[in-house]
Amino acid sequence: MSGDTRGRDDDSAQPTDEAALSARLKRLGERLEQASPDRSDTGPASRAVTDHSGFARGFRLSSELVAGVLVGAGLGWLIDRWLGTLPWGMFAFALLGFTAGVLNVMRQAGVVSGGVPDSTIERRKD
Repeated sequence: MSGDTRGRDDDSAQPTDEAALSARLKRLGERLEQASPDRSDTGPASRAVTDHSGFARGFRLSSELVAGVLVGAGLGWLIDRWLGTLPWGMFAFALLGFTAGVLNVMRQAGVVSGGVPDSTIERRKD
């Protein structure tokens, strides 16, 4: 019962394995530094700036989606209270808010252009 999960009972092989592994790791680190000396300026500090901007963009996109759904549901609830058609207006406007939120997210992400297509503008000139 004193052995590890692989069935080895002796502890004498463990320090040798760890020494060999750390030596290999050290050699690998040295080889990586020699292979890419220009990457020394891309440390954790520059990576953190990139991560923060990615978090900010993700938070902005998710808040666009949530805001669209909440505004749509709120407008639907107000219309339901005014007309007395309780679940239907909120349901319909929540779906419209979801659609608007998805469209806003796609615009912010650059998947869809934010303006009117050029072909529509050209037709209106005629």
